[in-house]
Amino acid sequence: MSSYDNTYLGFDFGYKKIGVAVGQTITSSASPLQTIRSINQSPDWQKISHLIQEWRPSGLVVGISRQADGSDNPVTPRIIKFCHQLEGRYQLPVYQQDETLSTFEAKQMLFDEVSVNATKLWEVQDQLAAQLILQSWLNDQKGLLSVKNK
Repeated sequence: MSSYDNTYLGFDFGYKKIGVAVGQTITSSASPLQTIRSINQSPDWQKISHLIQEWRPSGLVVGISRQADGSDNPVTPRIIKFCHQLEGRYQLPVYQQDETLSTFEAKQMLFDEVSVNATKLWEVQDQLAAQLILQSWLNDQKGLLSVKNK
């Protein structure tokens, strides 16, 4: 499986659903892709595999949720397990990105800027959170490249 160079998938992991975004290092931009509903609080690996095959990413970026003091949230161990499962299943590098407040920011953006109703908000907030996570990671990569080139 060859990958599209510089294409990455971003994930906002949750027990009930996982938001997915796609982005590229060339443009340093990310876009929301879809929300995958979990099956019995487990990832829908069939749908994730389909996205991996469709987009053939160079790597995967997963938002890691932590407390304000840096300690783990109750969901953090499940997110780390998800990272290990992604790595093992797809043999792709998995990068962890701090996701502090990404879902909150996504809800605020949708509510304030787009005036999305509560039902639609529930459907799309996770993919927008995944976009914010991936965008943060892409911005960090761009910053690292500019430092290396100086």
